[in-house]
Amino acid sequence: MEIEMVDVAHLVPYERNPRINEAAVDAVAASIRQFGFRQPIVVDTEGVIICGHTRYKAALKLGLEKVPVHVATDLTPEQIKAYRIADNKTAEMSDWNYDLLPIELAELKAADYDLGLIGFDPHEVARLLGDDLPSQKYTTLIRGLIYEPHMATPPAVSSLYDDTKLKALLARIDAMQMSRELAYFLRLAAHRFVRFRFDLIAEYYAHASDDIKQIMRELVLVIVDYDDAIAAGVVKLSKELIALIHEANPNKENQEAD
Repeated sequence: MEIEMVDVAHLVPYERNPRINEAAVDAVAASIRQFGFRQPIVVDTEGVIICGHTRYKAALKLGLEKVPVHVATDLTPEQIKAYRIADNKTAEMSDWNYDLLPIELAELKAADYDLGLIGFDPHEVARLLGDDLPSQKYTTLIRGLIYEPHMATPPAVSSLYDDTKLKALLARIDAMQMSRELAYFLRLAAHRFVRFRFDLIAEYYAHASDDIKQIMRELVLVIVDYDDAIAAGVVKLSKELIALIHEANPNKENQEAD
C-alpha cells in the first residue's frame, strides 16, 4: 500500500458523509499528538476523503500542514461508497473484553501513564478499575432524558449486548445432571451475565417505534423519567439528591432515601 504525505488543504471532506464524528475529534487529536499520525487518510483520485474524516478534523485542530494519505486508485465509485459506510459500520461491531480491559488499564496506571490519553473519560476508567471517585453535587435540573438519534440508521440489535459469558454458562448447565426445576433456575440466573451496551441501546431507542420504546422503558433499558426508575426499583435517591429535588420543587412528594 502506497502512502504519501499530502497537504491537508488538498483534502476534500465527503459532503454526504453519514457518520457524525464531532465528539471524537478531541480524543483523536490527543491520540495523534501522543502517538503520531499512524493511520493514513484514504481518499479517491480527486482527493475526496473515503475513510478518515475524524483524523482529518483532528489534523486541522492540531494545525498540521501535511498528513499521511493513501489514494485508492483501484476502487470503483460504488466500492468507494460501500467502503466508506463499511469502515464505520464494522467499527461498531466490536466490543471490549471487560475481563481483560481492566488488567491493561491497571498496568498503564501502575506505570503512571496518563489514562486521559486513551479516550476513556475519568469516570469510566475509575469504574473499570474499581476506584472511588470524589462525590459531586447533583444539578438541581432533574428532567427526563431526551434521546436524539446520532446515527442515520439504528445500530444492529446484535450490537446491543454481549452474551458470550451467558452462552458459556448455559452450555455448562446443560451438560450437568440435575433436575429440570434446578436447571431452569440456574438458566434464569445465568442471564445476569449478559453485558448491555447502553450507549447503543439509547441510540436504538431513539430510532424505535412508540410501542418498542414503551417496552424498552418498562424493561429499564433506558430511563426517561426518574419516578419510573424509582418505582421499578432500579434507582434509589440519596438524601442529598432528595433535598435538591425538594429545593427545586417544594411540592414534590417525599421519596424514599437509601
